[in-house]
Amino acid sequence: MLIMGLTGGIGAGKNSVAKFLEKLGAFIIDADITSRELVKSGSCAWQEIVHVFGREILDENGEIDRKKLGKAVFKNSEKRDALNNILHPKIIEEEWKKVSIIREKNPNSLIVINAALLIESGNYKDVDIVVLVTAKVDTMIERMMMRDNFSKEEAMSRLNAQMPLKDKQKYADYVIGNDGSLKELGKKVWQLTTKLQNEYKNRFNLTHQ
Repeated sequence: MLIMGLTGGIGAGKNSVAKFLEKLGAFIIDADITSRELVKSGSCAWQEIVHVFGREILDENGEIDRKKLGKAVFKNSEKRDALNNILHPKIIEEEWKKVSIIREKNPNSLIVINAALLIESGNYKDVDIVVLVTAKVDTMIERMMMRDNFSKEEAMSRLNAQMPLKDKQKYADYVIGNDGSLKELGKKVWQLTTKLQNEYKNRFNLTHQ
């Protein structure tokens, strides 16, 4: 088995890389989906977050409104750290539970932990390899404006609130540049998996789909 940590800046395209990897046969553990599962109304994480940020971040159904919470944390580094301190340990614990389940059923698999904050959370230390997806700043801003309907200023504030990609590169074993088309990205992902299969012989296969 080989465990890949997949990360990248907002708008760089790591989720697109994850989709290509899944099509090739990898098992994907998505930190964002795990986070959503952990913060459902009434959960331990929900209670801690509401205690810190107040009930104004809730929607009409009592669930955490991710957009409201996002605006609060991206404007305040102390609150962002408080949120990360609540969520990171819980997300990481749940991710490794999922790894164990996959390992038991599919011991020769490629498992991908897809996490924007893989490095910041420290979880990069426990994966076998780190793959970083990068893109030019202008490209990431344009994608956020199109995908999330952000203004240019909002997109820039999101980027500025994150660890710079040049700093993340220090932790990466492999880097995928994503400034081109989806077809070009798919080719790069295929080339990476081929390289990994050659370098990590008998560690994993891509045949579960």
